[in-house]
Amino acid sequence: MAEEKYKIVVFGAFGAGKSTLIQTLDPQAKHIEAECAGGSTTIALDYGRVQIGEKRVYLYGTPGQERFEFAREIIGKGMDGAILLVDATSPVDEFVVHLSTSIIAARIPYVVLLNKCDAIGAQPDAAKAHFAGTETQTVSAKDRRGARDALERFIGTLRPHSIDKTA
Repeated sequence: MAEEKYKIVVFGAFGAGKSTLIQTLDPQAKHIEAECAGGSTTIALDYGRVQIGEKRVYLYGTPGQERFEFAREIIGKGMDGAILLVDATSPVDEFVVHLSTSIIAARIPYVVLLNKCDAIGAQPDAAKAHFAGTETQTVSAKDRRGARDALERFIGTLRPHSIDKTA
């Protein structure tokens, strides 16, 4: 029997919660970071794996700074779907619009997950309005059940690659 597998790439701006989301979904996730003025930040990628029934999901988190466009392009090769994680406490800026536009131009199925909706100053309705017509869900990157439910719903909309378990 063939097992379904999916490569999902998580995009978003600096501080959106990409690393947190992946580590919440897979506590064994790998993370490559460096110290910066705001604390620490992903400088290469995050990598995690999640098993959902017969579906194996490989999660890749991308750096959230503009200067790492080359890394996002490399990490994104062969992806089955993308998650655009948006910080609902920040206005949707040019960089987030660029990420969305790039995903759309590549014809990759994607979902927008709005993070930090319960934080002071959050404006999830403004972010939802910006992404009208796109599947948008609210989620807390720190809530394992909610994050997993959002991932499962998204995976359910995708076409898988198959890997032969006998090989």
